[in-house]
Formats: sequence, C-alpha cells, structure tokens
Amino acid sequence: MADPLPSPTAIDVPLAMAHPDTSPGSDPAPRGRPGADPAQPGLADQAEAWQRTGPFLGAAATQERSIERLLDANLDRAREGLRVLEDWARFGLNRADLVARCKDLRQRLGQCHRDRYRAARQTATDVAAGMEHPAQAERRGPEAVLRANAARVQEALRVLEEFGRERDPELASQAAACRYALYDLDIDLDQAGQGDQDRRSRLAACHLYLITRPMIGLEAMVAGALAAGVRLVQYRAKDGDSDAAQPLDDQRRLAEARALRALCDRYGALLIINDRIDLALAVAADGVHLGQGDLPPALARSLLGPRKLIGRSTHQLSQLQQAIRDGCDYVGVGPVHATPSKPGREPVGLAYVRQALACSPIPCFAIGGIGPGELPALRAAGADRVAVVRAISAAADPQAAAADLLALLGASA
Repeated sequence: MADPLPSPTAIDVPLAMAHPDTSPGSDPAPRGRPGADPAQPGLADQAEAWQRTGPFLGAAATQERSIERLLDANLDRAREGLRVLEDWARFGLNRADLVARCKDLRQRLGQCHRDRYRAARQTATDVAAGMEHPAQAERRGPEAVLRANAARVQEALRVLEEFGRERDPELASQAAACRYALYDLDIDLDQAGQGDQDRRSRLAACHLYLITRPMIGLEAMVAGALAAGVRLVQYRAKDGDSDAAQPLDDQRRLAEARALRALCDRYGALLIINDRIDLALAVAADGVHLGQGDLPPALARSLLGPRKLIGRSTHQLSQLQQAIRDGCDYVGVGPVHATPSKPGREPVGLAYVRQALACSPIPCFAIGGIGPGELPALRAAGADRVAVVRAISAAADPQAAAADLLALLGASA
C-alpha cells in the first residue's frame, strides 16, 4: 500500500516555493531550530507571506486590500496638493490666514491616515506609478499650479468620501467637510492673488498709523498728516468721545468717513474704520479694526471678503496668537502707556511689545500714550511701527508733528 500524502499545512504552498529542506516527505525545519539558517524563510513564514500578498488571497480580502491602497493613494494626493496651496499662501501671498486654513485641512486628513492604509501601499506594482499627462508640462505660473492642485485635492477628497463611506465613516465625513471647505478656500486663494496683495504690501510699508478722534477740524488735521507722509489712517468715532459742537450720530460718521475716504484716495493712503463694518462697506474703506469686544474677525471677513484688511487690538500674547489664527492682517499692541483713549486699561509696558515682535508674522503697531518722547525706548525694544492719536490730532501743527514722528521712526510712511 502506498504511503499516504503528507498532511496539508494551513495553505497549500507550491512546491517550487518550498525551502530545500521542506520538500514533501522531508522534515521541515522549525523556526528557531538549532542549525537552521535564519536568513531563509521557513514554511510557516512563506505561508504567512502568501496569505498576505499571494494569489491565495481570497477575493474579498483582495478587494479590501485594493480599497486600502486606493484610500492611501488619495490621502497622499490630497495632502500633497494642500501642501502646494499652503506653501504658496505662505511664501507667495504672505497670508497667515490662508496658510492656517490649508494646514487645518491637511492635518485633519493626516489624522485619518490609518496605519493599515500605509501598510497596503505597493508602489512597485502600481500600474499608474509615474504616469504623466502632457497638460502637466503646460502649466505656466502660480495661478495654473494652484488651480491644478486645488482640482487634484477636490477629486481625491471625492474618492475618499465615496470609498470610505462604508469602511471608514470618519474618513468619509472628514473628506466631505474638507471638500466643501476647499471650495471657499480655492476662491479666496484665487482672489488673494488678483489684487488684495496690493493692500497688504502697502500696509507692510506703513510705520506711522494715525487714529482719529471726534474733533472740530478733523479733515484739516488728517490732510496735514497725509501731506507729511502718513499712509495709514483709522477713522474712530466712539459714542461719548465727541468734543465737537455737533452731536456724534451716524449721519455725521458717514459724512466724515466719506471725506476721509476722499482724502486718503488723493494721497494713496489706506483708510480703516474702527469697529463699524457697515460704515466700512458704505464708504469702500480698505478694512476695519476690531477690539476684543467687537465682532469676531471670521464674521468680519465673511462680510468684507478676502481683499479687505482686518486689524485687531491685543493686550496679551494669547490674544495676538488668536488674531493670527483668525487671519487678521495686523495687530495693535498695547496700551504701552496709560492713555485717555482707553481709560481704566492697565498698561502692558514694553514687555508685551517685545513678546509680540518676537513671534508675530504680521505687522504690530505699538499703541497707547505714545509721542516723540516715548519713541526712543520703543525703538530700543525693536518696535518700528506705532499708532498715535493725540500726538498728531492734539498738536498745534499736525503736519509738522507727523513729519517729526516719521523722522524719529526713520520711515517715510
């Protein structure tokens, strides 16, 4: 009677794949057996490998692994595309708010990039690896690169949403949320490159910021400052601040803001409106300045659009960091000294000014009780941008006062 066939192992490994010492009828070398070559895989090792990657993988498991490869590839594709958008927002547009939005999307997807998706990656057997299209070579300029990568991210997110819906609901949900967020981000990136960069470059060139107060002769005072070289003006007219003969109501505010808009246009200066987004829109101002108790910057941005400037008052480092995350274009840092414009506000001194300058990627204007006598200490602390109220508005000769401040700052605007 013939000898019985050897008992089958967990799977039937082809004989050609067997170790020389494990042919049928021989004694398989167990793992760790004395004298066994550790570099040569044993039968059990080969079985495990074939179960993972070989043709003995079941149809359902093969499909699952294909989908994991697909999810891995599209997570990579979406995150890489977002990095292209993020770096252009950072280095090309100098827009901290757009950088933060790109980074947020990229990090959210990164948290969904499971280890099992990475483990399924098989670049060497990917039939489309390295495949290019002639259109890729025809991209000319940053706009074309941004447009192509935004579309690439959107397509990848749609794939993640569709194939992740059943297997990874969290990934599918994040992909859908990111896709809708990207629609708005794409528009804002496009608009940022078409004109609002001019406002921000003009802002970066400004070192003396004039903030107005209700007064008789407002237009003449601002005109004098503009003639001296000031190129950044904030119209501020709070209730209870009036020292003029006529009441301070919205009709007066509108008339004064329109007059300042015309003056600023004549001198090529930026006009910011304090607090009042409606007034800023009514006179086509260049932006708004918001205090800590005013509307959130995100709401202001949604009303004003991406091209306008948004400033924020800050009194401590955490507020500055939040302003940066909120996409503000500049911050006020202070009050450095006690000031009648902010009665009861505790001065922050030079310590916070130094902190702000050390960590802020956006312009910082020191503010609060600043005049010619305070500039040397501020300059020694590293500050070269200041915002003033009475140093110009209460001067006998506003034009001369503004010219003196600019000279002390070593600036022309």
